[in-house]
Amino acid sequence: MRCLIIGCGCRGRALAGSLIAAGYVVRGTTRNSVGLELLEAVGVEPFVGDPDRVATIVPALQQVSVACALLGSAAGEPDRIAELHGSRLEMLLAKMIDTTIRGVVYEATGTVAPDVLERGAALVRAACKRSRIPYALIEADQADQRAWLRAAGAAVGQVVG
Repeated sequence: MRCLIIGCGCRGRALAGSLIAAGYVVRGTTRNSVGLELLEAVGVEPFVGDPDRVATIVPALQQVSVACALLGSAAGEPDRIAELHGSRLEMLLAKMIDTTIRGVVYEATGTVAPDVLERGAALVRAACKRSRIPYALIEADQADQRAWLRAAGAAVGQVVG
C-alpha cells in the first residue's frame, strides 16, 4: 500500500520511516528539489509539488491509497496559509475523487491558527462524507513528538481499516 505525505518535512519524514518499517511504500512531497535527498535518505519516493499549486500535487496522487496532509504548522503569510487549509485543500480533495485514494489523514493541530485548522478539518469531513472515503484527523500535540507520531500512525491505520 502506498501513502502520500503532503508536507513531508521533519514530522513527515518521521511518519514515513515508521510507515516504511510497517511495510508501506511512502511518497512524500517537497516544495523544491533541495528536499529530495532528505526524502530519499529515509526511503521515501520523493516528489516535488507545492500544495499552494494543487496541479503540482495531482500527479503524486497516482497509485496512492492514503493521502496525509501534514500542513498544521505551515509557515507564511496568514492569508496564504488560510487558503492552503481552505480553497487549496478543497480543490485537492475534489481532485482525489478520480484517483486511487481510499483514505485521507489531515493534521488538525499545529502552529496554524486553530480556526483555520478547524475549517480545514471541516472540509475534509464534508468531502470524505460525500465521497464515502474514510478520514482521520491528527489532533496530537506536535511538541510531544512520540505522541504525535503514534497518533499519526494510528490515523493512517484507521483509514486503511
